[in-house]
Amino acid sequence: MNAAEPRLKHVHCLGSRGLHRMAYWEWGDASNPQVVVCVHGLSRQGRDFDALARQLSAHRRVVCPDVAGRGRSDWLADPMGYSIPQYVADMVTLLARLEAETLDWVGTSMGGLIGVGVASLQGSPVRRLVLNDVGPVIEYAALARIGQYLGFPVRWKTLEEAADAMWAVSQSFGPHTREQWLELSGPQVIVDGQGGLKPHYDPDIAVPFRAVTPEIAAAGQAAMWQAYDALRGPVLLLRGAQSDLLTRDTAQAMSQRGPKARLVEFDGVGHAPTLVQPDQREVVADFLLSP
Repeated sequence: MNAAEPRLKHVHCLGSRGLHRMAYWEWGDASNPQVVVCVHGLSRQGRDFDALARQLSAHRRVVCPDVAGRGRSDWLADPMGYSIPQYVADMVTLLARLEAETLDWVGTSMGGLIGVGVASLQGSPVRRLVLNDVGPVIEYAALARIGQYLGFPVRWKTLEEAADAMWAVSQSFGPHTREQWLELSGPQVIVDGQGGLKPHYDPDIAVPFRAVTPEIAAAGQAAMWQAYDALRGPVLLLRGAQSDLLTRDTAQAMSQRGPKARLVEFDGVGHAPTLVQPDQREVVADFLLSP
C-alpha cells in the first residue's frame, strides 16, 4: 500500500442494542507505540485529518476514527445513542485495541468534547490534548446554524456539485483552494443507489441534536466544565478568531482554569479550523512533537 495513504481498520464496540463496528484510518508505522488519535466534528469523518496525519505519520502512528454513524462506521439502531457518553465508550474500546505507550488526542468540535470525556477519566492514557474550536460552553447560535442543514435529505449529481453545496454552509472553515476543498469533500459523500451522491452519515445523528433543551444544555455545560477542570496534562486550545461556537470569553476562561490551556487563534477562520493549512498544522505538530 502507498505509504501516503491510510489503512482502513475496524473495531467492535458495545452499544445499547448490541455491537456496532467503528471504522478507523491508521497512518504511519503500525508498530509505533507513540499514537495520536484525531477525532472529527459532528457531521464529518476521519479523513478530515489527512493533511495533518500525513505530516505527523513520519513520527507517530496516527489513528483517525469515523465516529459511529459517520463514514465507514455502522449506523446505530437507537438514534439516541448518538451521544458523547456512547462515543467516549467507543473510544475507550479503540484505545484498548491500540495498546499505545503514549497517546495524544486531537479533537475538532465534537471530537474535542469526546477527548475531554476520555482524558478526564481516572487512569486515562491521554497525555496531551488538542481542542480545536470547542469548549464546555457551546453557543446556541452556532447550534441553530448547524441545525439548519444537519440530517435533512439532500442529493447531488456530482462531487463538484456536492462540494459547492457543502461550501455554502462551511465558509466559516476559512479559505481553502479548490483542490483542498475537493479533497475534504470526497469522503463526505457516498453513492445513493440512484446514480447520485448523498451525505456520508446517518441522518438520525440529528435526532438527539434537535432534542437538546436549554436545561439539557446547562447540565451538559456543568458536566463538561467539571471534566475540563479534572484534566492534568498539557492542553492546546485552537480557536477560529471569528468562531460562533467557541467565544473568546470561554476560550480565555479555559486558559485560566483547570489545565490552563495554551490558546492559539487563527484570523480569517470561524468554526472550525480544518487543520489543512500549513500554519494550523505546524502549531499542532509543534505541540505534539515537542519533548
